[in-house]
Amino acid sequence: MKLSTDEILNAASDMAQRMAKDPSLRHLDIGPGHGDLIALLRSKFTDIFSSACDYTTHLMQLTDVPIKVVDLNRQNLPYESAEFNLITCTEVIEHLENHRQLIREIHRVLSPGGTVVITTPNILNLKSRMRFFLFGFYNLFGPLHFRESELHSTGGHINPVGLFYLFHALADAGFENIELSIDKAQKTSLLWGLIFYFPIHASAWFIKRKEIKKFKTIDKFNQPFVDMINAWPILVGRTIVVGCKKPTTNAVN
Repeated sequence: MKLSTDEILNAASDMAQRMAKDPSLRHLDIGPGHGDLIALLRSKFTDIFSSACDYTTHLMQLTDVPIKVVDLNRQNLPYESAEFNLITCTEVIEHLENHRQLIREIHRVLSPGGTVVITTPNILNLKSRMRFFLFGFYNLFGPLHFRESELHSTGGHINPVGLFYLFHALADAGFENIELSIDKAQKTSLLWGLIFYFPIHASAWFIKRKEIKKFKTIDKFNQPFVDMINAWPILVGRTIVVGCKKPTTNAVN
């Protein structure tokens, strides 16, 4: 059984192919599960050596992948600085107490010019927005059992990270050239989109004007990312897939 869907894995590997141009890849997969993404990347890159880290070694099914155990809520990544030039982190940050710390650690262990690809459930699709409006919980983020958590399942989803705040965390850590895609469009969100697309954009136009003029929260640097949260792919996409680069000259440590 895959711990991520084929659509998520394919979208993540496609993003890696578009952005990672190094002829030889030193790859780290954070939270690899059974190793399905590693196997997929091996089929697409001719020269790639993959390592992995997870909260357990018991899920990994690839016998030739070195894997280290780490508690990402309490520990840093157990690797040297600039050790990898490709890092993937699929369906992990929603399980963590502090995803910003992990993103800073990814920046540290990634070499200048390296690529990171991160996926997480899209809490801003219309199915999720309607669920939050009616029930108070985002899609894939339901009520949690107290004092117990299945870390690798939706029972371990403790951190709903919206698209803008993921962009902000990546930029704040020092990443650039941020790209976005989705794994697939949700049928339910497509239906809601036919009804609410124009009302959402009309309302957002007025609210954004107030944010700019009164609260001064939007400027020329963050406005493209603010605008993106109501773009059609985000309104209908099930999972967001974000790729970005570490600058070749490291201005942020």
